[in-house]
Amino acid sequence: MSGPLDGGRGPDEPEEGPGAAPRIPGPRAAGDDLTPPPVLPDPTPPEEPGATGRLPHGVLKSLLGAWALSACSAEETAAVEEHLTECAPCADEALRLRDAVGLLHMDRDLDLDPLLRSRVLENCLGRRPARIPVPAWATPYDAETARLDALLRDIGDSEWHTPLRLKWFDGREAVSRKTTVAGVIGHLMSVDGLVASALGLEDPAGDSAPRSPSDRTELYWRSTHFPPTRRIRMPWREQSHTLVRTVSFAGRGVAELSVSYGDFALPLRDSLLDRAFECWVHADDIANAVDYPYDPPSAAHLHHMIDLAARLLPATLAARRRTGLAGPARDLVTAGSPGRSLHLEVEGAGGGHWYIALDSPAALGDPDRAVAQVALDAVEFCQLVAGHVSPAEAAAGQDGDREAIRDVLFAAASLSRL
Repeated sequence: MSGPLDGGRGPDEPEEGPGAAPRIPGPRAAGDDLTPPPVLPDPTPPEEPGATGRLPHGVLKSLLGAWALSACSAEETAAVEEHLTECAPCADEALRLRDAVGLLHMDRDLDLDPLLRSRVLENCLGRRPARIPVPAWATPYDAETARLDALLRDIGDSEWHTPLRLKWFDGREAVSRKTTVAGVIGHLMSVDGLVASALGLEDPAGDSAPRSPSDRTELYWRSTHFPPTRRIRMPWREQSHTLVRTVSFAGRGVAELSVSYGDFALPLRDSLLDRAFECWVHADDIANAVDYPYDPPSAAHLHHMIDLAARLLPATLAARRRTGLAGPARDLVTAGSPGRSLHLEVEGAGGGHWYIALDSPAALGDPDRAVAQVALDAVEFCQLVAGHVSPAEAAAGQDGDREAIRDVLFAAASLSRL
């Protein structure tokens, strides 16, 4: 319905036609009210494929040169390295740039330092979607830290204060140390700091911390003003992620990097396997304390852990012999005669057969010179190596030289430590 104000006729107005008075139209609406404002195009270009986080692909690509020179901020470095796990072309370019940076240092060997975190492993570049793979020797540590983290996510706040005892064998007898669930995680983080320090990363215990795992753990427990709580989980988990990420970006030579534990040292590949073993052992301690179901590692990872223990046994046996805790060597070891050996048969998932040299830590066990045989279940053997089972009580099938069997069982238990 219309009226005078909108251009229509009032009730007393004459009809339009020839001779009719001209009609004055009503006021118009403002010009900018006639139609809605035009929609302008978005000046921000659409995000390109491969962009991750808050930075678009183009920005991340432009940072590759600075990243290769280690000139990015911590936030930029994290963003670039995350992007490299998802974008194969950028990963390829990053590899070339870091190789070029290494060659600029003419006063150094042309072989790149394995700690540069500079090499994106070659098989990463052939995958779609691109991915930085974890080296096979680091996967047990990656898996065991992830399993323990899943356990820690499930327990309640009060369970972090659950008391438990860490057990080990000091070479002569079983010993223990009382702590809590949170204290165990602090212990793992402190000892993992030895690996971080070897890789040039920050050591949570500080640069002046002792190298001995036991001493640095005691230092951590003494320096904690309040009982640790579940807040310890995030620093520990971030550290484990950083260790895995660092070795994944490093070159192949990093596997042989020496990690010092004070009285002994291990190559990085064995050190991370040792850390995986301890992570599983202490995760099992925590699970028993809070009544949580927890399975052993996968058969493949368990086999590698057992193999590491078997490889360490000859040197441990020799060390015990020097302190009078093991019987003397009986055979003269020569180039053609490696001396006696013991057949270690580990049964079940992850098991296998090993021949332990008895008379020289440098000799390889000779099956033809075996003077005794010991058979144990895989998990039972690992519990013995962890110091959770007394060597005198290990449920082992035994045959042959009794002294050799005793010496090897006690040497296995002596591999344990706080």
